Amino acid sequence: MGLTWEQTIVNALDPAALGRWWCEALGWVVVDEGPGEFEIRPSADRIPGLLFVAVDELEVARSRLHLDFRPDDQDAEVERLERLGAVRADVGQGDQSWVVLADPEGNEFCVLQSLSSSS
Repeated sequence: MGLTWEQTIVNALDPAALGRWWCEALGWVVVDEGPGEFEIRPSADRIPGLLFVAVDELEVARSRLHLDFRPDDQDAEVERLERLGAVRADVGQGDQSWVVLADPEGNEFCVLQSLSSSS
């Protein structure tokens, strides 16, 4: 197949600030920073990455795409992300095994149970 996933685009009011937040949250590296955009990847030569692009205003409708992360330790990871500035989000999920958080610009993402907890 001739199709490779290069990156996911994230609209942001402040691409550099939000990109740096995700860089810290994921432990990734900055691969490009230009006017109105900021790109991070797991390492300089690994894809896919996240490309944060400037927009004048954020949409207020619920996002049609969000990221799920599988941590080694869910409680510790949620606590770490909250210290970085993530906030818990209620999207109507009820009592579930995952935790829904939102980044500093309100983009929702899930921290799943660790594999050792879910077996």
